[in-house]
Amino acid sequence: MARRHTREDSGIRLDREGRWWHDDEPVEHPRIIDAFNRGLSPTDDGRYRLAFGDDWCFVTVDGEAYRVTGLTKQADAPPLLELSDGTREPLEPASLDADVEGVFTCGVKGGHAQARFSRDAQAALGELLEESEGKLWLRCGAYRRMVGPFGVETLPTGDSR
Repeated sequence: MARRHTREDSGIRLDREGRWWHDDEPVEHPRIIDAFNRGLSPTDDGRYRLAFGDDWCFVTVDGEAYRVTGLTKQADAPPLLELSDGTREPLEPASLDADVEGVFTCGVKGGHAQARFSRDAQAALGELLEESEGKLWLRCGAYRRMVGPFGVETLPTGDSR
């Protein structure tokens, strides 16, 4: 007998690698995957909602809900992140972290969700990172900010600390 789904128990899951599943079967159609990515949004209570027009349901998210698929450098500001839902937003350097596999993650959607960097996005971010005085810095033009596991400190460009 087929499983009956509700909005609360949809059987839809987004795994840690950004793959969609329904009742433990992979979702493979590219247009459905794109629609799922674009319809995903965090709720105020920490869950994730998937919407198609007027229809919606809650979904299970394993790990980060969004993928950083690319980034755009800006002259004197943090780079713009290109997210798996088709939106763009500036990187919040204070939220930058690395998971146990060494993959960068960061806060998105006003801090309501996390995103995991794709390999291409991680390589692009790597081009903006520099090491100085044993610390890691994010640099975009005159913008320079220390990043690391113990917080973030903003320093003017050229500061010799």
